[in-house]
Amino acid sequence: MPHLSRRLLLQASGLSLLGMATAPTFLARAAQQVPGGGRRVLVTLFLRGGADGLSLVAPVGDADYNRLRPTIALRATGERAALRLDDTFWLHPGLAALMPQWSDGTLAVVHAVGLPQAMRSHFDAQDFIETGTPGVKSTREGYLNRALEQLPPEPASAFRAVAMQDTLPRALAGTAPALALETLADFRLRDPQRGATFASLYAGAVDEALRTTGAEASAALARVRDEGLADMPPAHGATYPRSPLGKRMQDIARLIRADVGLQVAATEMGGWDTHMAQGITTGHFASRARELGEALGAFVQDLGPRWSDVLVVVMTEFGRTVKENGSRGTDHGTGSAMLVLGGGVRGGRVVGPWKGLAAEHLLEERDVPSLTDFRTVLSEALEGHLGVRSLASVFPGFQPRPEDRLGLLRG
Repeated sequence: MPHLSRRLLLQASGLSLLGMATAPTFLARAAQQVPGGGRRVLVTLFLRGGADGLSLVAPVGDADYNRLRPTIALRATGERAALRLDDTFWLHPGLAALMPQWSDGTLAVVHAVGLPQAMRSHFDAQDFIETGTPGVKSTREGYLNRALEQLPPEPASAFRAVAMQDTLPRALAGTAPALALETLADFRLRDPQRGATFASLYAGAVDEALRTTGAEASAALARVRDEGLADMPPAHGATYPRSPLGKRMQDIARLIRADVGLQVAATEMGGWDTHMAQGITTGHFASRARELGEALGAFVQDLGPRWSDVLVVVMTEFGRTVKENGSRGTDHGTGSAMLVLGGGVRGGRVVGPWKGLAAEHLLEERDVPSLTDFRTVLSEALEGHLGVRSLASVFPGFQPRPEDRLGLLRG
């Protein structure tokens, strides 16, 4: 048969299987039975577009916040009321589903966090965060892939690293095997004839790597089909929102509950670039926040006792300007907020340095500065939760100073 590329083979088979990295021993390991229970999982959720940290977790107690945002600031009471976290910070009401985690100490907020130098380009900022090398455009591997290279390879699974989205994110790019899939339902083969076509196309490929890719993909597809993963209902009364993020978080929960060997999952949510008509407790931003909160809240409930083994990190490429613009929105800024939640989190706290919103404390008198490097947060997640030991390999040229440690995790 003619020499075919992976993309052409996938298109010919009609599958929604994307971004699969491979290794020669991947198929043999994928076929092994993975013992269940107790395996720690890291889930990263990227809010693409530059989410406004001052609306997700608002400094309602700061007079400058209210002065600089006359039409979009949250308030302590009334129609714009937010949910009180402490004397300064209040949670957007759209994230109300996360208040139980705040109350039981499994949700922490890191404010004024981001890239060490201002970068207001969506593409560059996302790239620097996902490669873990700010300011270096030549990095090929993502930070999550470099972290996976350090983790013990056994027990292994075709689902060891999964991006629940339509393309493999930069964070998972590299030599460690990873899958990208929009949903488990799309990943499985509904048409047996199509599956046979898929297998035969790859089996006849001249390139050995392509044959290996096809075999590994078939093994993963068979597992989804045979174990009915795509049809597993939520547990513990959880109800996911009928939204793209809701479906993705439900599928990640399915993989965790089924004990298929998942260690790292990544997903994303777009729509956070709010230049105009941002809204407050209603409107575009509120709709995004509500979808985020409800999806995460259902995810926690669905996992039940497995929640103690899971850590979720929510991040964005940059924050928004402190002052609202003339279109009742906000423009590209610098520091934002990260959410860290999980059974092992030392939560119920807003952590990291915070200087307030007076002009002398802002970057260029317009932005919340990045007082905490995003790599500090991710370092604690990778080291404390997954057991990564060489952070210098994951984040070249960066080592958190002892005084910058946030103490996000118990133990």
